[in-house]
Amino acid sequence: MFAIAARRASRVIFSPSTFSSAAIFRTTSSVQPLYRTVTMSATPVFSKDAAPPAGPYSHAIKTPTAIYCSGQIPCDSEGNLVEGTIQEKTAACIKNLKAVLEAAGSSIEKVVKVNAFLTDMSNFAAMNEEYSKWFTHKPARSCVAVYQLPKGVDVEIECIAIP
Repeated sequence: MFAIAARRASRVIFSPSTFSSAAIFRTTSSVQPLYRTVTMSATPVFSKDAAPPAGPYSHAIKTPTAIYCSGQIPCDSEGNLVEGTIQEKTAACIKNLKAVLEAAGSSIEKVVKVNAFLTDMSNFAAMNEEYSKWFTHKPARSCVAVYQLPKGVDVEIECIAIP
């Protein structure tokens, strides 16, 4: 970093009290700084068609480059837990994600990364069976076994999509 600064500036002045791998420097020339401040908007997203958040957070955050969806649990839009098989619960999670993505102006087809959380890995194959019906484009995915999930559910799914 300092070699680049030295080549681009007529004189580089280091602050000796902060000299380290993150040293502060300033130039005495009119060369543009080597860093830029990037300002991005981040808009909270809420969907009336998805299960209400189980805590103090939004359904998603939309930026110009990505939509970061909070984990969805198997609930209906009223917040009632979905009972049934792991496939039915997985479908409920994905329906909630679909509603959130649509509220953000995106879709399931634009998902690029999925994180699935299961309280019992013996449900892995059954969850995959339902999951593969919705994510036919095969986005990147992780599936993690966890000790427990909010409201005592068996599965939670979150994702990242492009707008």
